[in-house]
Amino acid sequence: MTKYLSPVQALWISLFITAFYPICGKMAVGYVSPGILLFLGALLCFLICLPWLIKTNQLKEVFNPKKAKFLMAVGLFNTALPFLCMFIALLYTTPSNASILNQTELLYSLILTWIFLGERPNKKQLLGSALLIAGVIIILMQNRFTPQWKGDIIVISSVWLYQVGHIFAKKMPKELSPEFIAAGRAFYGSIFLIPLTYLLTFMGMPVIIKPSLKSLIVIVYMGAIFNTFGNIFWYKAIRNMDLSKATAVMLSYPVFTFIISVALGMDQISGYKIAGLVLAFSGAYLLTRVIRGKK
Repeated sequence: MTKYLSPVQALWISLFITAFYPICGKMAVGYVSPGILLFLGALLCFLICLPWLIKTNQLKEVFNPKKAKFLMAVGLFNTALPFLCMFIALLYTTPSNASILNQTELLYSLILTWIFLGERPNKKQLLGSALLIAGVIIILMQNRFTPQWKGDIIVISSVWLYQVGHIFAKKMPKELSPEFIAAGRAFYGSIFLIPLTYLLTFMGMPVIIKPSLKSLIVIVYMGAIFNTFGNIFWYKAIRNMDLSKATAVMLSYPVFTFIISVALGMDQISGYKIAGLVLAFSGAYLLTRVIRGKK
């Protein structure tokens, strides 16, 4: 599927697919609960990939302990936990807010690198962090102490999970194809989502799935488009190019999410939001340039 695409082409396709997932999460509110949406999306992705796994005689490799440990890690940290938090956040906040605040993942990356690798941030990294934090504060201040603020806090409290998943993805055996990784990630992600969704019922979040065209659209998007093609193209990119370069390009997806969100009437243009977007984007981009320069 990806052999005719360059890593850069695959990355841009993944970016445009990613821009729609916060929109999808917001569309699902009241129709499909977050845990059920993610579970069905992951399961659908695995079922789509299943014929390919059987044809290439790789189905048994999904359960190979040496490979399964990495697939389980990305299934938990790149699918089940962070997207569950994101979709719960979208019950309260807007798609553009969620996508912009998602850029704090880079700030967590800087902090984790400092703590565990002893790499102290330089002046450019501190400047980038300050810009990113300023953008986040502006967005948070617009909605402070409102139900929307609750969603914003959930986003910035959970994005560090993506970095953990990316680390495991980069450590996977080189011979694993993007299609295999996407299928394995979806399989184990769906397994983890079963107890997590059940746990949410004890926290007052009911299981909802209303038969409707909207429910069908969001489930098909999450399973066939986002989890399948989005992940295949993403792994094609990051396993064949520098992660910081891929991240720098992916940083622009909130701009597209914001435009789409406004066009669909899910969000409104405001000075706070534009200022927060510009500052957060500038800070995140500066951080990735510093990381790329170090490499």
